Amino acid sequence: MPSLNLSDGRIVREPAGNRDGFWAGAPGAFYEATEKAWYLTYRLRRPRGIEPDRGGEARIARSADLKNWRDIWSVNKIQYQTASIERSALRRGPDGIWRYFTSYVDPKDGRWLTAMLRGPDVTRLEARSSTVIFTAPALRLEGIKDPWILRHGKLYYMFLSVAVATPGTTAQSHSTFDIYNTGECLSATGLATSADLDHWAWKGIVFQPAATGWDCYCRRINSVVPMDGRFLAFYDGSASHKENYEEKTGLAVSTDLFNWQTLTANAPAQVSPHGSHSLRYMDAQARGKNAVAFYEQARPDGSHDLRLTILESAAFRSLLPA
Repeated sequence: MPSLNLSDGRIVREPAGNRDGFWAGAPGAFYEATEKAWYLTYRLRRPRGIEPDRGGEARIARSADLKNWRDIWSVNKIQYQTASIERSALRRGPDGIWRYFTSYVDPKDGRWLTAMLRGPDVTRLEARSSTVIFTAPALRLEGIKDPWILRHGKLYYMFLSVAVATPGTTAQSHSTFDIYNTGECLSATGLATSADLDHWAWKGIVFQPAATGWDCYCRRINSVVPMDGRFLAFYDGSASHKENYEEKTGLAVSTDLFNWQTLTANAPAQVSPHGSHSLRYMDAQARGKNAVAFYEQARPDGSHDLRLTILESAAFRSLLPA
């Protein structure tokens, strides 16, 4: 089974509590070359009933050395008037404008949507000026969230977690404001493209769960690494909605970013040695000879922390089949 050595992962952020439901995670990394600095979006979560509870706050941190991280911006779910915030992504375009892509529950219908904030300065992004990019009903989906962006050639590729309707899907499936946790959908990966980061074209579902296996409920691509004419994806997988918050990491490969084949059909590639063994939301970034893996990992007490591991790019290449 192809895998990485993540045993020496450095903790970037601790959870706010020491039991199930407390998470620091859902990382989204971006390297700003002109500043020679890393930016990291992440989320803090508390169990339901403990304010600010599930999906309560998202932050952006900055680092020049991958060791010292300083929080420079934050947003809470009240500012979006939503029940929960999920994973986000940050990019600075060629025009110098920052775009913060995020996902939260639409207060109108209880379904996850994807939105964007724009501004010349990361520290002054305004939640009240968010622009909705994708809603689930418009795409005949039950939810769309967790954006991650790859720039390849002249285009930007946005991978998203999408909730696909099943025979069990009803109007009541959204009453908990998280259909992914009900068992009344399937969790797959969708794709959109853009030439300017502002205007996005929906391309459809590109990676779906198998009929059986450890990932027969969820296949959510979290990051993609171009390598030797192919693309290596790290994805979250689970066998049912009961593992919705405790996914594990699988691997997939593509030659065109639209058609994906799993490399881990029989078992996940990366797991935590602790608790539920969840290791999820891996954001793999290759830069020259070096590579960085950001990920959320289960701890012995059931909480999740946010970690990073610095590797050689050759470690990613070793995961691809010959």
